Amino acid sequence: MKLSIVGTGYVGLVTGTCFAEVGHRVICVDNDAAKVKLLQTGGIPIYEPGLEELVQKNTAAGRLLFTANTAEGVANSDVIFIAVPTPPHPDGSVDLSYIEKVARDIAAAMTSYKIVVDKSTVPVKTGEKVAETIKRYCKTKVEFDVVSNPEFLREGFAVEDLMKPDRVVVGVASQRPVATMKQLYAPFEAPVVITDINSAELIKHASNSFLALKISYINAVSAICELTGANVIEVAQGMGLDARIGRRFLDASLGFGGSCFPKDLSAFVKIAEQVGYNFGLLREVQRINADQMDRFVKKINDTLWVLKDKTLGVLGLAFKQNTDDVRMSPAVEVCQRLLKEGARLRVHDPKAMDKAKAVLPPSDNVVYVDDMNAVAEGCDALVVATEWEEFKRLDLQRARQGMTHPILFDGRNLFDPAEMAELGFIYKSIGR
Repeated sequence: MKLSIVGTGYVGLVTGTCFAEVGHRVICVDNDAAKVKLLQTGGIPIYEPGLEELVQKNTAAGRLLFTANTAEGVANSDVIFIAVPTPPHPDGSVDLSYIEKVARDIAAAMTSYKIVVDKSTVPVKTGEKVAETIKRYCKTKVEFDVVSNPEFLREGFAVEDLMKPDRVVVGVASQRPVATMKQLYAPFEAPVVITDINSAELIKHASNSFLALKISYINAVSAICELTGANVIEVAQGMGLDARIGRRFLDASLGFGGSCFPKDLSAFVKIAEQVGYNFGLLREVQRINADQMDRFVKKINDTLWVLKDKTLGVLGLAFKQNTDDVRMSPAVEVCQRLLKEGARLRVHDPKAMDKAKAVLPPSDNVVYVDDMNAVAEGCDALVVATEWEEFKRLDLQRARQGMTHPILFDGRNLFDPAEMAELGFIYKSIGR
């Protein structure tokens, strides 16, 4: 099938590349000419495991093309995916200006029947607005269908999630595009859930909000564990063996971050408010998430007493492992709070250091260190802020010898408290 993907961020680029990998012909469109040129020459603007190789493979095979011209994408495709940003307004509502602009551009270029697919995360009723916009601006008055096809990709595992999805949600206003959408996703061998458009749009926000709720729940439990001497990892294990609950998203930590959960949670609260429902449960999820960060920083303050002129090593800058994304990263927030207290930082991340420099500029107080095992040198304490797998292999003996004081704050529970005690560390983790 011939597809176009408008937007080459995490969602658009992964979606287009994986569709090309299973044999579809894909044109990815982006209004950033520099990004398009980078992609045309074999580079990629983001880090996502396995993505660069697939982009290069499918570009070389002629199945994956890149252009800055939306009209070109529309003319050469039967199905057009909208995968542009939907950033939050200050009040938590969603900025849909990018969606509206793309809908107008598609309308202006359409000369035959097209299926227009909302892939971006959008509030309920957006599909109706997209359809109205295309109808209004399409001078040729050709027929079209708007479909809602929300993405469920985890950064760091996005290629795997798209190639082996647990479900594909397709929201439609008529049956005409259903067969095409099923054919499009047939190579992925996943259940296809057909709904109305409004339900499909709600499924995305409801799913992400529920996962954020689950994270906040275990973080609230971690606070009780610390107050009672229990172990949150053992509690989560005992809970997770119940098939009705499951173990995933029950890892106590600094809290959730990134470009999806905080934004989608705020958007869902605002969506509910706009239709007349006070979603107090989700407001509490937001409060618990903020409290978790406060508690972690308080541990550092209580242990070190005064942070001014102390040097702290920070392992992790990305909001989670296997990505270079630092948007709304808890790790970056920890760094910013420590800097406000007058601390000096030595920081490391396997993939996110270049992007982190835009929000944590290198200076006398922020030193970027290429080797994770060198971060602890001269430090008064070490902070684990992102759950990178390689951090579990940190040379703890070297870290202890290089530090002024062997103190480690583990915001991701990567290490065993008993082993840390044997090594002579003062060790503070989450919920243990």
